[in-house]
Amino acid sequence: MKHRAIGAVLFGGGILLLALAAGLVFVVKPAMAKLPYDLDASTSVAEARGATFLQITNGNIAINRADLKSTVRVSPDAKTTGTLSGDLDGKAVVWQVGQTVERTDSKELVSAYGAALALDRVSGSALDWNAQYLDDTGTQEKVKFSGHMYKFPFGAEKKTYPIYDRDLRDVRPAEFKGTEDIKGIESYRYEQVITDEQLNLADERVKLLLGALAPGATTGKVVYSNTRTVWIDPVTGSFLKVREVQRKTLMPDVGAQATLLDADFSYNEETVAASVKRAEDSRQKLTILGVYAPIGLALLGLILAAAGLLVTRRGAVQPAVEPRHRADATAEQPTVSDREGGPLSDEIPPASTNWRGDDRTVPGQRPAPGEVDQR
Repeated sequence: MKHRAIGAVLFGGGILLLALAAGLVFVVKPAMAKLPYDLDASTSVAEARGATFLQITNGNIAINRADLKSTVRVSPDAKTTGTLSGDLDGKAVVWQVGQTVERTDSKELVSAYGAALALDRVSGSALDWNAQYLDDTGTQEKVKFSGHMYKFPFGAEKKTYPIYDRDLRDVRPAEFKGTEDIKGIESYRYEQVITDEQLNLADERVKLLLGALAPGATTGKVVYSNTRTVWIDPVTGSFLKVREVQRKTLMPDVGAQATLLDADFSYNEETVAASVKRAEDSRQKLTILGVYAPIGLALLGLILAAAGLLVTRRGAVQPAVEPRHRADATAEQPTVSDREGGPLSDEIPPASTNWRGDDRTVPGQRPAPGEVDQR
C-alpha cells in the first residue's frame, strides 16, 4: 500500500510538470512574443556625412552642405493604449514618434516631424486607428498608416514586407535580400527601392520652392528616390540597423533642376550596439521560457512519471507474507522422532532407519537382548 501511494505522488508530479512545460510552450511563449504595454522608450540616431539639403531659416531658402544627424524617439503611450476599444483592444499598442534632423556643426534644426500610430502587438504593422496623425509641416494631418515603420513581426520570414514611407504617404515593398551578421546576431536584410516618384506637395509649397530656386518657372514637381535597407532580428522583429540613401529633386518647367536633398543616412555605432543589446535581452527571455524551461520541465516530468510507475509496479508484484499463526503452527508441529512409541504401524519409516520390511518381522518388534535373529 505504501509503494502505491509513493508511486501515485511521483506519477502525479511528473504529469503536472509535463503540463507546465506545455503551458510554457503554448501559452507563455506566445504571450511574450507580443509588444508589451510597458515597453521602455527608445532612441535611434542616424548620421549622414557631407549631405546636401534644403534649409529654411527665418524665411530664407538655401541649399547647404554639412553633416546631418537624424534622431528618432519612440515612446509607447500606455495611457492612450488603455483607451483603445473594439478590434484594437488587447491587439494594439499606441506609439508616439518624433524625429529631428539637425546639422552637427551648428546644431541648427533642418527638419522635424511627429506622429502617433497604433501597432499590431504581434506583426508590428500599423493598424487603422481613428486618432492616428502625422505632422511634418507644423500641422497635424490625418493619415492612414499601414505596413511596417518601426517594427517587423516576431519570427520574421525570408519574404517581402511592405514598409510605409512618410514622404509618399504610402507603402512600398521591401524585398528579402539575404542574411548578415550584426554584432553576433544573424539578421535578415530587406531592401526597399523607390525611384523618382513624384511627391504630393501643396501647390503653395511648390511655388515657394520655384520662386527661390527656379526663377521664371511657373510649374514644377518634386521627385523622390530612396533606397532603404533594414537589418532585422528575425526572432524579435527588431530593427538592428537602418540605412537610407535619399534624394529629392525640384524639376521646374523652365530652368535647371535643383537638388533639395542628397544624403546617405545610417545608424551610428552606438545605436547599432544598443539595438543589438535590446534584441539579445528579448531573445534570451524567449529562449529561456520558450525552449530551455519547457525542455527541462518535460524531462523531469518524464523521469518522475516513469519512477512513479516503477514504484507502483514493484509494490504490486511483491510476494505476500503468510499469516503468522500458520507459520507458528508449523514450527510447533512435532517430528516423527519426537513421538512417543516410535513410528505408527501405518507410517512408512524413514529411509535412514535399519528396519527390515519382510513378512517375518512384525512392525514394532525387536529381538530381545541375547537372542539370535532366526531369519
